[in-house]
Amino acid sequence: MPPATAKAGPRISADEGQTLQTLKNLWPHLWPASRPDLKRQVVWALLAMLAGKVATILLPYFFKWATDALAPDAVAQGATQPTTLQWLSVPMFLVIGYGLMRIVANGFNQLRDGLFAAVGQHAVRELASLTFRHLHDLSLRFHLSRRTGGLTRVVERGAKGIETIVRMTILAGAPTIVEFALMAVVIAWEFDWMYVAVMGVTVWAYVWFSVKASDWRINIRRDMNDADTDSMSKAVDSLLNYETVKYFTAEQMESRRYDRAMDKYAVAATKTYTSLAWLNMGQAVIFTLGMAATMALSAHAILKGEQSVGHLVMINALMMQLSIPLNFIGTLYREIKQGLADIEAMFAVLDVPAEVTDKPGAPPLAIREATVRFEDVHFHYDPEREILKGVSFEVPAGKTVAIVGPSGAGKSTISRLLFRFYDVSAGRILIDGQDIRDIQQTSLRAAIGMVPQDTVLFNDTVAYNIRYGRQGATEEEVREAARMAQIGEFIERLPKGYDTEVGERGLKLSGGEKQRVAIARTILKAPPILMLDEATSALDTHTEREIQSALDQVSKNRTTLVIAHRLSTVVGADEILVLQQGVVVERGKHEDLLAEGGLYASMWERQRAVDEARERLRETVENDKLGLAVRGARAGEEVPAE
Repeated sequence: MPPATAKAGPRISADEGQTLQTLKNLWPHLWPASRPDLKRQVVWALLAMLAGKVATILLPYFFKWATDALAPDAVAQGATQPTTLQWLSVPMFLVIGYGLMRIVANGFNQLRDGLFAAVGQHAVRELASLTFRHLHDLSLRFHLSRRTGGLTRVVERGAKGIETIVRMTILAGAPTIVEFALMAVVIAWEFDWMYVAVMGVTVWAYVWFSVKASDWRINIRRDMNDADTDSMSKAVDSLLNYETVKYFTAEQMESRRYDRAMDKYAVAATKTYTSLAWLNMGQAVIFTLGMAATMALSAHAILKGEQSVGHLVMINALMMQLSIPLNFIGTLYREIKQGLADIEAMFAVLDVPAEVTDKPGAPPLAIREATVRFEDVHFHYDPEREILKGVSFEVPAGKTVAIVGPSGAGKSTISRLLFRFYDVSAGRILIDGQDIRDIQQTSLRAAIGMVPQDTVLFNDTVAYNIRYGRQGATEEEVREAARMAQIGEFIERLPKGYDTEVGERGLKLSGGEKQRVAIARTILKAPPILMLDEATSALDTHTEREIQSALDQVSKNRTTLVIAHRLSTVVGADEILVLQQGVVVERGKHEDLLAEGGLYASMWERQRAVDEARERLRETVENDKLGLAVRGARAGEEVPAE
């Protein structure tokens, strides 16, 4: 399967200075080939925009006509006619017409915005979904190096930035250009070239100042974004580690850390809004000077008898009307620049190539027996530090192979390679003779079930988390999976049963309960290959035994690869591999490895000694409780229950 980005449409090139290129890349999403209904809305929106601008240009004419009709000379001439009321009604109609024309102009503008809303939101949704899919296409290496809070903030701001660019360029940019053109024609027709020249100089100065000031402000805005991302990352990181903060009474430290980040944001935000005030002030000065110059020209012409008072009113209305699109030009450039600053990090994410991709035309995995084979596998995260150094083994169909070894030996790396979160540096991994690099990733992962050491659940219901194993499963199938995972009775005792919310990362459940939910959803997935990655190492001995019983049931008749920390959980494996510093140093059954007296035997002895010490400590605590209860009974005292 090709990567999602290849199917989602044209890739967007992120170059902050190439606004036209950005718009060009956005256009396929604004004019979607597969949505003729949205294309029609674009056409109607453009027609409404043109109609609205024509109505806008007519407004100063109604203003002029009404003013001239109400001038003293016109009223005096009308008073000499027999039907004074008829003549006086003309300016009244013109005033009413002016009001109606404003309503018409505003109505067409709102109609334009309404028609284009669905188109703009379609583009935002497509591009946000493209980014979301691309994030899932990126390797585990990328996600391990990023902070989740900062990454989600980048995506959130990027989506808003795309919406800003779409809205400002289509709903403000195109109408502004049309209005400028119509305005220049009207001024040239009604006045002369001097007025057009003054207007041109005003527009040039206004735009030049806006561009320069916005370029200055963009760096300030970027600093504010960086501070915002940093403060959000610290907040999310602290709240996700709520229990750890409580364990070490670090509330004040976390508050100070967050406050320092917010202080940086407040300073940057203050600079942002202060610079905006200076920008607005400069724009107001430039435009006011231009408007005053055109009105002075008109006043001079009136004094010479070349124009009527209505012309003065008209040029004032035209310039005031010009201030609206002119302000949009400043806002347009500023918002686009700020929007580009907001999405530049998002574009950078989109430009990160997927490390693991499917080959063109890759077929799905064909499962026959579900035999897994590692052939001379080498792997490194860093070229200077090799993790696996020629690992070879086979997990026959329906058998269980366990991998044990000290920390840092490379055990969990094997599970990540089997899921193809990374590609091997050398060698190959085969399933039924098929190199996993030559098949579709989705079919590979669909064939493997995983029960990890640290089960993280979605902040949803118990049923949702179990059904995650197979989204189309029926309620009865979900219940049966929970029963097989030995958690069905517990769920049914909950106040809301399967509709109980598990909380953020499943924190409302205990470690054993979360593991059972993970086992249930793996049962529901019913994969031919099972991966157990230290699934019981974080549990107490009693819970471990219960979970191990459920795991034994799940792995029955399945090809199972076990990454184990507790050796007691793998004594029944068909083969045990002992991994040390990326090399398989021992292999065989439990009894054979003990007989060899090597690394496995020494690990077994150390772990048995620790387990015996824990058992003696547990028995001592139990005996102390019993002795306390007996002494309390003899003294006629009631011993509080633990």
